[in-house]
Amino acid sequence: MKSIRVEWERFRDSALVRNAGWMTAGQGGGVGLQVVYFVILARLLGVSQYGVFTGAFAFTSIAAQYSSLGSGVVLIRYVSGDRNVFSAYWGNVLLVTCSVSVALIATLHFLAPHLLNPYSAALVPLAAIANCFASQLTAETGRVFQAFEQMRITAVLGLLTSLLRTVIVIAMFLALHHATAWQWAVASTLVSVLGAGIAVGTVTVHFGMPTFRAEIFRKHAFEGFGYSFAGSTTVFYNDIDKTMLSHYGMNLANGIYSMAYRVIDIASIPISAIQAASISQFFQRGRLGIFPAAALSTRLLKHVLPVMALLALAIFVSAPLIPWLAGSGFAQSVLALRWLCLIPVFRSVQTITGSALTGAGHQTYRTLAQVVAGGLNFALNLSAIPRYGWRGAAWTSLATDAAIAGMNFTLLHVLIWREQRRNRADGSPL
Repeated sequence: MKSIRVEWERFRDSALVRNAGWMTAGQGGGVGLQVVYFVILARLLGVSQYGVFTGAFAFTSIAAQYSSLGSGVVLIRYVSGDRNVFSAYWGNVLLVTCSVSVALIATLHFLAPHLLNPYSAALVPLAAIANCFASQLTAETGRVFQAFEQMRITAVLGLLTSLLRTVIVIAMFLALHHATAWQWAVASTLVSVLGAGIAVGTVTVHFGMPTFRAEIFRKHAFEGFGYSFAGSTTVFYNDIDKTMLSHYGMNLANGIYSMAYRVIDIASIPISAIQAASISQFFQRGRLGIFPAAALSTRLLKHVLPVMALLALAIFVSAPLIPWLAGSGFAQSVLALRWLCLIPVFRSVQTITGSALTGAGHQTYRTLAQVVAGGLNFALNLSAIPRYGWRGAAWTSLATDAAIAGMNFTLLHVLIWREQRRNRADGSPL
């Protein structure tokens, strides 16, 4: 039995390495496309129009996390354990995402003029279609392949979306040389809808048609909403600063800050790849308790943290390349990027320890930490942005990511300590 268990662990570990490799290769390949995409987009729009565009898309991204009401994460949790129930859970994902996104698009269109500057508010309907419907539908198809641990296809779909965006921005730059935020919003939305259609079609070809069973939604609605709420808190503290810069009419500052922040997002792709590849295993190990999930997180962090530390140093040193690549209007993004360069390190801790909490059934604690972080971020930005502009946003982002990393790490080890104490009291082996 011991040899069988050892072989099983070796197989699972090799599967994790393969899946992480596919996600890193796919998303890593997408890095090159994203670099080309954002460099040309920056030159196509200019710093002010880039800020207008970012304000609208950041605003809709916060609400977009509710489009699926967490049904995709519910699918991963239950389909990874019993693949025979896939069609019903996939049908639930499609039904919820399509219906809720329509309500969100209408609501955001109504709220935008009251919360954003007029230029960004005009883009919100298009941004909401792209973020709340198309991008969320694409993300949910990725979760299907996560449940089946087929990361190769997820990686290919991610590359396809990046390729489509890169092609369209190059075409616009060659044809127009300069475009407005509105023109780019139209093009970006069309590409997002096309990508979603291809992704849904790919799932249908590989796994068959969905079925629709109302009891699936009723049974898991509360659980799914919890995942959705947790996701929205993450997006909230990542994007509320860009929304607030737009609210105060600081489109130039928003462009400067958003360019630097986008570099950080690209640098964080390896973390996203590892999280996507490992989430199914976190759920499987988490069924056995906090110890197996925590052991997986520890092993991953030992490999990830040194790489992220080196990456932070590389970002700091190479920051002066931004104005050379994106244009002289983004010169102040150099300082912004140097302020933000430690965020990938903090994200590696918060993501991997947070996945252990989620996999072991302690999503409530993780969500609570994220709510605290979101409240901290909003309170600090409320004071810092009107006084310091993008500098205030950068300082606040650094503090928030450090705080959430510390809270997730502490929560995980408190739960481990509590379980060890309970085992000692029961006389159980640790």
